[in-house]
Amino acid sequence: MDYISRYASPLGAMTMASDGVALVGLWFDGQKHYASTVADDALESRELPIFVDTRLWLDSYFAGHRPVDSPHLALRGSDFSRGVWQWLRDIPYGTTVAYGLIAQALNCRSAQAVGAAVGHNPISLIIPCHRVVAVNGIGGYAAGVNVKKALLDMEGCRL
Repeated sequence: MDYISRYASPLGAMTMASDGVALVGLWFDGQKHYASTVADDALESRELPIFVDTRLWLDSYFAGHRPVDSPHLALRGSDFSRGVWQWLRDIPYGTTVAYGLIAQALNCRSAQAVGAAVGHNPISLIIPCHRVVAVNGIGGYAAGVNVKKALLDMEGCRL
């Protein structure tokens, strides 16, 4: 059984999803691939411990702090996608990385394949896909380029 809960961020409403123990999704409402890892019959539940932990993480992040410990995550996706998402978790706060660098680090010949995995990241912010940029600029973001730019600005990233 999957569960969902809402979060009001300064950049717009967000939805969290859990399997009851771990976080399986975190999206800005209306973004591409919204709720892609959650069952259609997910129940609304505000008080699961994982949702409390995630709210604390998000409150800290949006207050301008660098959260240290992330909530417990359960990544739902292909082996390749989970490998990309795991790699993204190591991108330091306030820095950006190009798609090609990730492809090179993962011995993947296709920056486009990496880009597709990054674009389908089901746990926004905690898995910081907003820190991945195109060689020639900011690149896309499932929640919109304006949200990506606001997140990078908030972290003090220079493009």
